[in-house]
Amino acid sequence: MKFIQSTATELQGWSRNIRLFFLANMLYQIGTGMFSVLYNLYIHELGYPDAMSGKIVSMQSLATAICFIPIGLFGDRVSRRRFLVIGALCSGIILAGRSIFESESSLLTMAVLTGLFAAIFQVLAIPFLAENIAKADRIRIFSIYSAFVLASQVAGSLGGGVIADVMQAAGLNALLSFKIVLLAGSLATIAAFLPLLAIRESARSRNQNTKPLDKKPTVKPAAQPKGEMSFIAKFASVQLLIGIGSGLVVPYLNLYFTNRFSTSLSAMSLLISLGQVMTIISMLIGPSLANRIGSVKAIVIFQTLSLPFLLITGFTNLLIVASVSFLFRQALMNAANPLQSAILIDRVSTKKQSLANSCMQTAFMLGWATMGPVHSYLIATYGYYWGYALTFSITGMLYVTASTLFLLLFREKRPVAIN
Repeated sequence: MKFIQSTATELQGWSRNIRLFFLANMLYQIGTGMFSVLYNLYIHELGYPDAMSGKIVSMQSLATAICFIPIGLFGDRVSRRRFLVIGALCSGIILAGRSIFESESSLLTMAVLTGLFAAIFQVLAIPFLAENIAKADRIRIFSIYSAFVLASQVAGSLGGGVIADVMQAAGLNALLSFKIVLLAGSLATIAAFLPLLAIRESARSRNQNTKPLDKKPTVKPAAQPKGEMSFIAKFASVQLLIGIGSGLVVPYLNLYFTNRFSTSLSAMSLLISLGQVMTIISMLIGPSLANRIGSVKAIVIFQTLSLPFLLITGFTNLLIVASVSFLFRQALMNAANPLQSAILIDRVSTKKQSLANSCMQTAFMLGWATMGPVHSYLIATYGYYWGYALTFSITGMLYVTASTLFLLLFREKRPVAIN
């Protein structure tokens, strides 16, 4: 309760820009959450085979990955606020089109466009926050932001499913109920551009972009300008390892529970939702540990503590044990995400923050996207027990490697080391 009260008090003290940005993100994430939970069912209801959903997801993900770095480069040179306004407005319009048009060519084309504009929020949100808050507040606000985004997604996903069920219970056919919910989600996404329009272009961010070269540097981040690209490359290499490990396991957790334990779809959905709730809580706890021992050590501790739970999940034959260990692994591993964003943003100049974030996102997604065939091969070859045991074990080894490398490369003593 003290934490909730302190957070509520802090929220009242935030700047107008930050509160408007959080409102915009709430609308955007609720809208896309409503869309994501029902769109595959909508495609199936249109009469397309299951392969069509896979093709749409693949094209959207590929478009997002390709656009990360170009958007990062543009975001460092153009007004991030204007870019975010365009992203929200165009995303909502395209989502509305996806809920109306039914031909294969239009669905695939709009999937690519969705991936393009979705990348804008993924790349520019954290740098935009960074330029509107004090450096000392970044870890806490990044953590609150990450938890807030996830909570909005959960609200959108659950709300979309409930609304569709209620409409079908009232007599509407499944296709029409899906269309209505998808349109509602697209309208919420479009509405996100209104708070973004009301945000004032930050004079502070303009000064950051134009004045540092004219003034004597004060206390600068650890990375020197000439070494920033090297720092970004090292950070991206760690994210690639985490992305590869995550890509072997996380996209298939629903299949893991249904295949190994024959759980019902509703039970599996409830468990995944509980995992998201645990993640929200852990993200809010993260800054407290980071303030005590440092962000890098906090990240390594969170990731290391998640490993036993990861292995227990991979090897157990008891559903209750797998469920509890899954929840703790989910919470501990994801608690590090906002702390990593804060470290990345703090150690690069304002002019390269969007590029740095886009490189991190690209590296992670490349790892995530390339592990599907490997996962399928291991499960098909070794079965539901040893196949999953192997994938979870490989993921554990990759996480250990990534955490060790992260500690060696980015420990807090690095800024005072003489080079």
